Amino acid sequence: MPNKPRQNGFTLIEVIVASLILCGAVMAIGAISVRSLTGTKLNRQYECALAVAEKQLCVIDYLGIDDFLKTGLSEGIVQEFEQEYAWSIDTEYQDIDNLYSVTISVSWLEGRRPHTVTIETRLNGTGKYLEVEEDDEEEQTTTQGGMQR
Repeated sequence: MPNKPRQNGFTLIEVIVASLILCGAVMAIGAISVRSLTGTKLNRQYECALAVAEKQLCVIDYLGIDDFLKTGLSEGIVQEFEQEYAWSIDTEYQDIDNLYSVTISVSWLEGRRPHTVTIETRLNGTGKYLEVEEDDEEEQTTTQGGMQR
């Protein structure tokens, strides 16, 4: 019986199977990397939005809630970062010891998808702003009543 010569190397099927396994591993690593970079970018945008909200809260804290309400400034746009962020502030008097509920919302677009960050806190005012508002309303009511007589 003639001896078959011994073959060195791999068969075509072994090479194809190994190539498919290698391609699958490379594609999985690539997909994980892309998803990781996208998540990192979105986290950066959330950090910038929170920085915008914190800046607005510092302005309120510096002026005092009563003086801030007198300015009438309740919304705006910030373009300090690579993204454009729109912010809005809503305040509500709580009828308890000059306590105000302050809600700051920051929104932005990433592509065509909107994102929003909202923070809420409570601030203690002096009550001066409310006294001025109530006096103005009483004066308007008196003036209107006097004109009708």
